[in-house]
Amino acid sequence: MIYKGVFMALKIWLDGKLVDEADARISVFDHGLLYGDGVFEGIRVYSGKIFKLDAHIKRLYQSAKVIRLEIPLSQSKLVNAIEKTVEANGVIDGYIRLVVTRGTGNLGLNPFVCEKSIIFIIADNIQLYPEELYETGMKVISATTVRNHPLAIPPQVKSLNYLNNILAKIEALDSNVPEAIMYNHEGYVAEATGDNVFIVRNGVIYTPPVEAGALEGITRGVVIRLAKEENLEVVEKNLTRFDLYVCDEFFLTGTAAEVIGVVEIDGRVIGDGTPGTVTKLLRKKFFEYAHGREK
Repeated sequence: MIYKGVFMALKIWLDGKLVDEADARISVFDHGLLYGDGVFEGIRVYSGKIFKLDAHIKRLYQSAKVIRLEIPLSQSKLVNAIEKTVEANGVIDGYIRLVVTRGTGNLGLNPFVCEKSIIFIIADNIQLYPEELYETGMKVISATTVRNHPLAIPPQVKSLNYLNNILAKIEALDSNVPEAIMYNHEGYVAEATGDNVFIVRNGVIYTPPVEAGALEGITRGVVIRLAKEENLEVVEKNLTRFDLYVCDEFFLTGTAAEVIGVVEIDGRVIGDGTPGTVTKLLRKKFFEYAHGREK
């Protein structure tokens, strides 16, 4: 990474200490690598402050509990490790990837043979989409890949097994668009491959409930609260493809994406083909909130 004009080798927090990026290695027998067995969080840093860290830590431990993965650090010690990693890399406005793998085991599926879970933390810069895309809005498609059934893995678990989302992402890239909307087994909107979905119709904001297969996003929660503070009505309800086609506005939220407008889905133009007034307002309000510039 480049910090204040000087190239710096990344420092990775791995298994209890900071190491150079070149020395950050895990075993090929780690079940996180072999089977996608683990959990993670993506966290933002704004103006030198880690954004909604407590909420991310809480979700990480909840995800780990659901898959019966023991995190070998207390929450306070993990927070300290994250702060040290951010400081060591001089990250002012950037991104943290916090990962907990099942640890080293054997070639069988049994997770309980793994010696101990492994934690690693990466803190670096990120820009998911080019800035002009936030001004013009993005095009998306409907994925044919169905969101994982909630009885297979609860959508609230942010696991390392992202193949479901990756297959939908491939569909988007094959169609020369950056994102795809995923539907659940009942045909209702779940989420995008990496973001939560919102639409606006007749002045009301709608977003799929978690039960539809959506991750309970941290940014999603902040945006809902900011919308209500602006006296905008927010309704969580099942949405169909029809709802997306006929809405007045359409936007996505996520840790990396923040708030970004969608202007076309499956060849259908949304509104006037530009990000709408509610989308622009909430993007502005989120930026001010994240950077501590609220009035």
